[in-house]
Amino acid sequence: MNNIFVYCEITEEGVVADVSLELLSKARKLANDLKVNVEAIVAGSNVKNLGEQIFPYGVDCINYADDSRLFPYQTLPHFSIVTKLITEKKPQIALFGATSVGRDLAPRIASFLRCGLTADCTSLEIGEHEDKKAGVIYKDLLYQIRPAFGGNIIATIINPETRPQMATVREGVMKKEVYKADYKGEINKLNVADYVHADDFCLKIVERHIEQQKINIKGAQIIVCGGYGMASVKDGFKLIYELAELLGGEVGATRAAVDAGLAEHERQVGQTGVTVRPKLYIACGVSGAVQHRAGMAESSKIISINTDINAPINAIADYTITGDAAEVLPKLIAHYKANTK
Repeated sequence: MNNIFVYCEITEEGVVADVSLELLSKARKLANDLKVNVEAIVAGSNVKNLGEQIFPYGVDCINYADDSRLFPYQTLPHFSIVTKLITEKKPQIALFGATSVGRDLAPRIASFLRCGLTADCTSLEIGEHEDKKAGVIYKDLLYQIRPAFGGNIIATIINPETRPQMATVREGVMKKEVYKADYKGEINKLNVADYVHADDFCLKIVERHIEQQKINIKGAQIIVCGGYGMASVKDGFKLIYELAELLGGEVGATRAAVDAGLAEHERQVGQTGVTVRPKLYIACGVSGAVQHRAGMAESSKIISINTDINAPINAIADYTITGDAAEVLPKLIAHYKANTK
């Protein structure tokens, strides 16, 4: 069984993207289960010194291609580098971030290699599968776990017959953990000319415009989230904003609340929004559909405020307040103000 590959994205600031570091953390755990190594693939400009960021996450080998033409990202040269490297080293697992880059690159690679790809996974595990009809037991499979059928079920997808087993994972789903601060592995410099065709650089970027994101709840330590239930509360989201401001947190929203125009899409938490891991998550009028829980279930502490005692969100909440948010939130706000003067 060969190694696990992780494609590492480079941000505009020239550092490794958080989603890639999260994948390296998970890859290290999977590799320990399989007793194999973790290898990173890095392609960009001035990337040869990124080992200090990557090795501590348990990476045994960094395969890097350094060329000014490789940044910003273009599909064809990155596709050529990754597919040739995978063909050479034959990893059993290849992981990508479910970003605009990963969603562009991973399907092309899977199609070219004629292997499976599971998008937007929320969990990855190692297991086995018995094909009773064929009388075969497949071991050391990657369980690619994700919501399916509109989030009504959690599906476990396997790829027993082709390699590599490929998956994309959204940012924030996996926990970013340093394996060993002084961990050191091998560095393998790739000769770009051996991996990229001249025709791969057929596109020329004439001009770039980078728009700064005004709302970013991903790193918030406290999130007060409003659901569609807040639509029936007078000034419902005003109360959400007020409590969030008092606590020094950010405002989140469910998809239904966003669709109803109660909050911006950038604040949407869940399968089709942002995945968050705050220290405190206060869910107000949130029913807790599986699509929403997929984006916040890993929060350290969850408080649910809901009139429905049987709301699905209560099943994962650490504390539940059964009551009308129109009454509960003003009391919370008043109490907090009275005790923080």
